[in-house]
Amino acid sequence: MDKVHYEEMVLNLDKLIQENVFHNKKIYLFGHCNATEELVNLLIYRGYLITAILDNNTAKHENKYRGIAIQPPQIIASEVAEQTVVCIVARAYAAMFDQLRRLGYTGEVYKLVDYNSFAEYSFSKDTLIRKKERVERGIIRLRALEEKYPNFLKLLCPFSALGDIYMMTSYLPYFLRKRKMDNCVIVVVGNACADVVHLFGDYAVEVMAQKDMDEAIQAALFTRNKNVFIPHQDRPYVVNLSKALYVKKITLEQIYCCGVFALPVSTEPYRPLNLCEYGELDRIERGKAVVLSPYAKSVTALDQRIWNEIVEYYREKSFQCFTNVVGDEEALPGTIPISPAINEIQSVVERAGTFIGIRSGICDVLREASCKKVALYPDYNYCDTKWKAIDIYWLEGWENYVAGEDFQWKGC
Repeated sequence: MDKVHYEEMVLNLDKLIQENVFHNKKIYLFGHCNATEELVNLLIYRGYLITAILDNNTAKHENKYRGIAIQPPQIIASEVAEQTVVCIVARAYAAMFDQLRRLGYTGEVYKLVDYNSFAEYSFSKDTLIRKKERVERGIIRLRALEEKYPNFLKLLCPFSALGDIYMMTSYLPYFLRKRKMDNCVIVVVGNACADVVHLFGDYAVEVMAQKDMDEAIQAALFTRNKNVFIPHQDRPYVVNLSKALYVKKITLEQIYCCGVFALPVSTEPYRPLNLCEYGELDRIERGKAVVLSPYAKSVTALDQRIWNEIVEYYREKSFQCFTNVVGDEEALPGTIPISPAINEIQSVVERAGTFIGIRSGICDVLREASCKKVALYPDYNYCDTKWKAIDIYWLEGWENYVAGEDFQWKGC
């Protein structure tokens, strides 16, 4: 969960607490994801008990997070609505709210994070006015882009996701040739995503805030702007290929290559060109160090026990242990914090000799690194499909492991 959305969640939670919303009520959360786990941690820290986490994925119904059972949404129908409250921090708020009402639940439902300002399924006058205003602001942003980049193809990348940006950019040259476009500008959310784009060449890049991106995309869709392309697989901006996942396993990279860009499955992705050396490589013992990456914005966290086992294992082998940290992230106990830039991190892990990370976008950035590379996957299903995360995000040339509750690190 990114910092902006986390701060929004904290602010909205504090408002609910100040309004005494949770007093003498059972608290339910809807949608098991990284953001929900962050909310669980906040509520527990503030002394609240959570009755259950509701989720439609049957594969999760035997699992728990911090002792809180993950259960089907239907169980809430047996509760007294006035004695319960449901909080949602997952992206699919509108669909979840609708499902709760269809189940007959009439209690209070609170959205603590607004990921998509235009995803409101209502024909109320107020909603229509807000949507019109957002489209108008989005049109202004698109006009500004057109003025700055006349006759350029505008690629709007909807979310701050390093892995998606990496995969998109690695296939982009083929797509531009198909479209017979010489110039494009890539618009991203956040400077880190811009840094990933720059790995592949000197593309024109613009950075937007998430809210501004949402409005620009809404305007592009509403006006059917032919000079805008939205290279993302998660929604039917371009293709509905993701729906095929209900019957067939397709890796995320194939969805980008074949679905978003309509390229042959045999297409070889481009590799990063603009790599630099970390300025303090001499801090790292060559081949006798491990770089750990335990943090991810949109992935459920691994049990701290697993990271403790890994650190202990490598310290016993007299390895230096580093934690890759960004911003206010803390290094794992017993490790040294290190913060290389996006274009420097490959030099760091190649010097160290070993990289172990939760499967996240930084793993994509390190796809071509020449060292021992281990990706650890939380034990969850991709969206509401039958496929595990490891099936969709599998990395060739890596050691890939599902790090569930029973996982033990023994050097793997």
